[in-house]
Order: sequence, then C-alpha cells, then structure tokens
Amino acid sequence: MNPEVKERIDRLAREHRLTAAELKALIDSRTEEAAEYLFEKAREVRRQYYGTDVYLRGLIEFTNYCKNNCIYCGIRRSNARAQRYRLTQKQILDCCETGYGLGFRTFVLQGGEDPYYSDDAIVQIVSEIKHRFPDCAITLSIGEKSTESYRRFREAGADRYLLRHETADEAHYSKLHPPEMSFQNRMRCLRDLKALGFQTGCGFMVGSPFQTTDCLVEDLLFVKELQPEMVGIGPFIPHSDTPFAEKAAGTLELALFLLGVIRLLLPSVLLPATTALGTIHPQGRELGILAGANVVMPNLSPRDVRKKYMLYDNKICTGDEAAECRMCLQRRIESIGYHIAVSRGDFIRGRKAV
Repeated sequence: MNPEVKERIDRLAREHRLTAAELKALIDSRTEEAAEYLFEKAREVRRQYYGTDVYLRGLIEFTNYCKNNCIYCGIRRSNARAQRYRLTQKQILDCCETGYGLGFRTFVLQGGEDPYYSDDAIVQIVSEIKHRFPDCAITLSIGEKSTESYRRFREAGADRYLLRHETADEAHYSKLHPPEMSFQNRMRCLRDLKALGFQTGCGFMVGSPFQTTDCLVEDLLFVKELQPEMVGIGPFIPHSDTPFAEKAAGTLELALFLLGVIRLLLPSVLLPATTALGTIHPQGRELGILAGANVVMPNLSPRDVRKKYMLYDNKICTGDEAAECRMCLQRRIESIGYHIAVSRGDFIRGRKAV
C-alpha cells in the first residue's frame, strides 16, 4: 500500500478529520488493499461504540404518492406507470404489531411527499404508535416540511427523522431535481431537524449522474459539519421510468469505501447497510456491515405494496414475509460475526467500553 494513503487512513481513524484535498486524494487513489485497511480501521472504531450490535429498523413504506418530480426517483410525480397506494392508520399499526413481535424496536415511516397525509394525520399516527409501543422509537422519512410541522411531529413523539440531502453541491443538486425544488430549503430542513432535537439523518447517492469526486468531498465535509446522528448512503440505481433510465449505476466498491470513510469521520454515527447495497450485490448488506455499518432496515410493509414502492429498479425483498426477511437477515449477519440487538438502537454520544 502507498505509505501516504496508509498515513491518511491512520490519521482519519485517529483524528476523525481530513482536509478537502486529503479526502479527494484518498478517494482518487483508493485500491483494493487500501480499502481493506480502511474497513479494518472502520470495524475497530465501530466496535468501540457499538460492539458487534447491529440495529434493526422496521421500514413501513406507507405511501408512494409524491408531489415532487425528482429526476432519479421511480415514484416521481410524472411517472404515470407507477401503481399508487396509501396505507390506512390501521394498516400502519398492524405493520408495527407484526414488527414488535419480531423484535423490532424502531419503526421507520417512509413515504413520498404526499399531501393526503396532513400534519394532523401524521401527528395522530405517531401518537398512536407511541401509545401502543412506548418502548419503541419512531423515525419519520417524509421529506421537506415547515419548521412548525417538524415541531409538531417531535412533540407527538417522533424520535428521529431521515432526510437525505442527496448532494451537498448546489450545482449538482440542480441537475438531479426540478427547478421548483430548492437546495437551500433542503439544507434549512436538516438544520431545523437538528435544532428541534431529532436524531437527524442525512445522506447521499453514490455514483449519481454528473457526480464528481469533488461532489463527494463536499458531501463528506457537509456530514462532518452537520454532525448528524445517522448517515444513509447507497449506490445510485437507475429506474426505467425516469429520465435517468439509461445512466450508469453507482458501484458497490465506491459505496463501501465511502461507508468506511464516514465511519472514521463520525465514529459513533448510526450507519445503515442499505437495501440498495443488497440490490446491486447478493452480499451487499453484509459487506456494508464489514465496511463499518451498524444498521439494517428490513421491510415491514404489506407484501402487496412492496413492489409498488420502487424508487429504483430490481429492489430486493419485495416478496418476502416480514418474519422470513427478519430471520434471513439475522442468519446472514450472524454468519459474519455480528448479531441483531433487540433494542431501539439509539445514537451513542459517549464512547462505550467494549
């Protein structure tokens, strides 16, 4: 391995920071040997905080209607081929009931930006989940809202909020989103969420169209500055009914490398091994764990809607029963020396002795 690359990785593991120029050089000069060394350091750091625990998040994709027209997304407003659906409050609660029995202690309510679900409706759903499952955390992932809306969700009992920024480069953002969407508003939302006390998650696509190494460096510097409790990244995967249908997908190799870098930049961050990783490689989620991730998000949505929540093509686990998916994932994680923790899996602020 190039001694300069090794020194950068060692310093990143020790100091949890590098300059923009150093991050760019690290990404551009990566090799298979450097990646393995990075992953080794990332595993050491994550064990200092989380041991071998992997946290489950029960994903409930409750609506695939969306008012937005993001160019990369399969549920974009203009996709007339999407089979739209909405879950009732009872269906959402039934998903939680099933998940609770399977050991899930976090429920992630994810959907498009669907005006059908008013703030009052979201508050009611969150409140009812908290009432029925008081030992569980609730994560919302429902897009850009007003400061007041976020405040109401927090007061109703929502613990976490996921809002991927997708890219921290404003010019790049404009190439991925329609003109009516604002980079500045996306940033405002993330800062509001932090200020309101949510465990806040941001994240970005790896290998999205027009992305450069400089874009990735901006993403890394942004997450370092924001200090989110969660960072969700995954490879860009094109959807056949979007303007990006013919664009090349992101690579597993680069996505895993960036997982390792993020673990060292933010040592106690909650870092998912995303479904997108598992979609582009049969062992993608296991490889994500071995690169420093510590969260997995099995799907608790009703089977008959899973194939309809298709943000990108060929998404995995669309036909599995919740129990089947849960037990399969547990076996796979145990096979690489980690184990599923039945807990809320909250962000750890201080170092945990392991």
